Amino acid sequence: MSRLIVTDYTFPTLEVEQRRLTPLGIAVEGVKAGERAELLAKLPTADFVLTQFAKLDAEAIDRMEKARVIVRYGIGVDNVDLEAAKRRGIPVCNVPDYCIDEVADHTLALVLSATRRVVENANFVSGGKWGLPVPVTDMRCLKSMTVGVVGFGRIGREVASRLSNFKCRLLVSDPAAKAADVEEAGCELTSLENLLVNSDLVTLHCPAIPATRHLINFDTLDAMKPGAILVNVARGNIVDTSAMYEALKSGKLGFAALDVFDPEPPAPDHPALALKNVILHSHIASASDEAVLKLRSDAAAIVALCNEGQPLPNIVNGVTGPARFAAMAVS
Repeated sequence: MSRLIVTDYTFPTLEVEQRRLTPLGIAVEGVKAGERAELLAKLPTADFVLTQFAKLDAEAIDRMEKARVIVRYGIGVDNVDLEAAKRRGIPVCNVPDYCIDEVADHTLALVLSATRRVVENANFVSGGKWGLPVPVTDMRCLKSMTVGVVGFGRIGREVASRLSNFKCRLLVSDPAAKAADVEEAGCELTSLENLLVNSDLVTLHCPAIPATRHLINFDTLDAMKPGAILVNVARGNIVDTSAMYEALKSGKLGFAALDVFDPEPPAPDHPALALKNVILHSHIASASDEAVLKLRSDAAAIVALCNEGQPLPNIVNGVTGPARFAAMAVS
């Protein structure tokens, strides 16, 4: 039998993957999260690799003597060394079209929590008090705000669509976006610099690539409006955590609503956790029963295609056909 090594997973079992792949003669074997030594020992025998959060760096990929594909459970592939996989001739695929609505919905939840201070108000009443727990100036109305959307891919577009119903001004920064598409969505395409200067709230939806690492840093935070709000459901390393902490502590940044952090998870004594102007969730914006099932089913389907020698979808590292197995193409 061929072997699929699942590097790590947060699901109760691998039943979904086994149900799809075992009839094809593919044994599905999982590795406990964080068991690096076990993972490195098993990778040489893997015909296929499925990964969630485990770090597949050059050391790990160089152990893949037989691997025909690496599939990422999710959209981002920042835990995989794409260049190392390319050198080995191993295509890396992602699942880009799941959880779009979940993440867009969660973004709106964080936006509304930050502007209407939902958490503070609920906790105030739960604590036996009544009234307004924050200054009235912290209670914001989206209609009177300018919101900057950084990244206009699938999720960014859905976020903009939802925000348009709140009648706020919408600015978009994305070097790949077409002005006509942005205008059709009721938004204004602009530079990142102009977006930061003019936005009351900035929401991040760009991929984690070298060009976006610490996109939000001391300089870009300094360019933002005093008291602006930052929302991040993309990746933690898009934001320089130290810079964000200092801006929040000083009040330069008024509020941060985050589903991601750098590092994850933060240390229990991380000073950002003690700030009152921060909401932090545990990277759960994509979660729903439907989204998880689609993610797992689609990831397993890519493995099945590779097993059958079929063209693969969503190749993100430019590998189109190692000679040692059937030709593959980017969809």
